[in-house]
Amino acid sequence: MHPAYSVIFFTTASGAGYALLALMSLMGALGMLPAERWFGLAGFLVGLIAVTAGLLSSTYHLGRPERAWRAFSQWRSSWLSREGVLALFTYVPAGITALGWVIFQEIWLVPALVLAAACMATTVTTSMIYASLKTVRRWSNCWTTPAYLAMGLASGAAWLFLLAGIFALNDTMARPIAMVALLAAGIVKYGYWRFIDTETGVATSGSATGLDRFGKVRLLTAPHTEENYLLKEMGYRIARRHAVRLRAIAFGLAILLPLVILPLVPAPGSVLGVMLAILAVMANAAGTLAERWLFFAEARHTVTLYYGAERA
Repeated sequence: MHPAYSVIFFTTASGAGYALLALMSLMGALGMLPAERWFGLAGFLVGLIAVTAGLLSSTYHLGRPERAWRAFSQWRSSWLSREGVLALFTYVPAGITALGWVIFQEIWLVPALVLAAACMATTVTTSMIYASLKTVRRWSNCWTTPAYLAMGLASGAAWLFLLAGIFALNDTMARPIAMVALLAAGIVKYGYWRFIDTETGVATSGSATGLDRFGKVRLLTAPHTEENYLLKEMGYRIARRHAVRLRAIAFGLAILLPLVILPLVPAPGSVLGVMLAILAVMANAAGTLAERWLFFAEARHTVTLYYGAERA
């Protein structure tokens, strides 16, 4: 599938933003974070800016962005519509929780828990936009939603650790949570890649045409001589050796480098600690962007079977 940069940025930024808001609100509700005014202000600003920037960038991929509002009425059947509804709803508990945290320096339990649930639910709906497409086997599987959640939580936890360091908060919980989130993301992403590399339940040109019982089916001549919309959007190709190299880069930056850096960060509040935490966040963001690019570039739509692809 064609890796649209607006959607790549959207899924990366919104995933990190929603995860940061969810972790802050949940940990605050459980008494694991203090209701410190400036920490709360910074955290909610980072989270909401990331979410809003991601949502706005996603409209650039639409053919008619001015009609996007009409999609909200299709929430009964469309995951895209459900995502939009939940994304807008999330601003309500986010605003209420931020009000209590920043103005009154209190963490209001119910809005905080609703915010955490809404953030995770929105990320799930984003993943289901792709997981529900049965024509793209590399998306329509049991690994897609866990991968979206895990990668988002890893990014959000890295941001939470950075903010805790900047405001010299006790990192007794922020550091181990970030480490666990990164480890979980690495395990889930490895599982996703292993699945798409080894699973056998794929469509072939033979099964697509129903002629596989007669032997191997191959394309004799292309349907047309010029590139069309289907080939541009759904026939994107990436060489296997390039994909393997990019996977290593994405995994190293998003998971391994932050896992190496985080234990080296000294006491919260130190300049060195903040610089190392910033490096971990930047590495994770760059790696997640590469991982998300691969998520789209490696996907194969079954329509490509009619244009010469052997499997999809």
